[in-house]
Amino acid sequence: MAKNAEIIAIGSELLTPERVDTNSLIITEHLNLLGVEVVVKQVIGDDRERLTAAIRAAVERTDIVILIGGLGPTKDDVTRDAAAAALGRRLVLSLEQESVLISRFRQINRPMAKNNLRQAYLLEGAEAMPNPNGTAPGQFLSTNRGALALLPGPPRELKPMVANELLPRLRHVVPRQVIRVRNFRITGIGESDLDTLIAPIYSKYTNPVTTVLSSPGDLFVQLRARCETEQEAIALLREVGNPIAEILGDRVYTENAEEPLEAVIGRLLRKHRAKVATAESCTGGLVAARITDQPGSSDYFVGGYVTYNEAQKREILGVPKEILAEHSAVSEPVATAMAKGALQRSGANYAISVTGYAGPDGGTDFNPVGTVYIGIAGPRGIEVKRIRHGGDRQRIRTLAAQSALDQLRKILLKAG
Repeated sequence: MAKNAEIIAIGSELLTPERVDTNSLIITEHLNLLGVEVVVKQVIGDDRERLTAAIRAAVERTDIVILIGGLGPTKDDVTRDAAAAALGRRLVLSLEQESVLISRFRQINRPMAKNNLRQAYLLEGAEAMPNPNGTAPGQFLSTNRGALALLPGPPRELKPMVANELLPRLRHVVPRQVIRVRNFRITGIGESDLDTLIAPIYSKYTNPVTTVLSSPGDLFVQLRARCETEQEAIALLREVGNPIAEILGDRVYTENAEEPLEAVIGRLLRKHRAKVATAESCTGGLVAARITDQPGSSDYFVGGYVTYNEAQKREILGVPKEILAEHSAVSEPVATAMAKGALQRSGANYAISVTGYAGPDGGTDFNPVGTVYIGIAGPRGIEVKRIRHGGDRQRIRTLAAQSALDQLRKILLKAG
């Protein structure tokens, strides 16, 4: 039967804006390699009663419970006491750990304070996990459901203990299981529309578990399959993921969770041995910034023009004043002229133009705030699209840059 885990990070400092719990991320990564899902994470301050209640509830409902921090020598280090109270077990002085502590302080030529002896007490029945990088040993205890582990909080102590001490012990507790994931990064569709398309597929399954995350213009879908073997997990991900990929089509721009849209653009430009330039107005250089965020972008990015007013559009990009006068700066003809001008002046193979009303002021009845024209000039001519985004100024600019990159991506895909 598959095992789940719960992590409790202890320390009042973790409840302040200055400190963030990163230890639980390290532990989660290692547990996933064992096929163990983390189903609950908590942060609890240095309060013995609250911590006792949390541990008691955790060991009753979850197979593997991992406590992080609170193993120091001071009075606010309450993890050992709380765990003993939660389990109804005594804390027993370990003569072996006392000897380890004394030797450690002798090695660093420091006297050992009386309160350091608290770190030599173990839960009745627990096994000490050596800590060569600190004075607080970890503890591992078998429970009715699985196991309870107490780990030190400092990352330099926790990381090696997890890898060298905790995981080998958990392998005897955890049945053979693996977790494999399949990711889809998606753009050009809203979250509710996305779910309408894919929910009829994934909702039939409790395994894999499907997660949908959203950021402006960029959606992320992850399938997590947990099975006895890797082959079974991969087959399950294929069974659920292939219909999702098929129904979404080119809205999926990558299945690599770490590859943003601008990295995909770079890969496609390299494939075609092509270069790109940008001509931006309302986005103020956001498109160029995203392209050049990628290492090695000098291979395919020629340069960018930020032409924020009409004079700059005329002088730098050669947009005819007659077009500006007749159609205004936010129009299809101007987006066309901007893309054409950037292409000719840069010598690139492709050029992206963006012009629009980011707000909060501006706009017309036909082109209200949020209207953006995006032009792509390339070997097959110039394509211009009119889009409309809602939200505040920052959101409109972010979505406009995303839309521009996606429009170029689709054109590059058609190029073969």
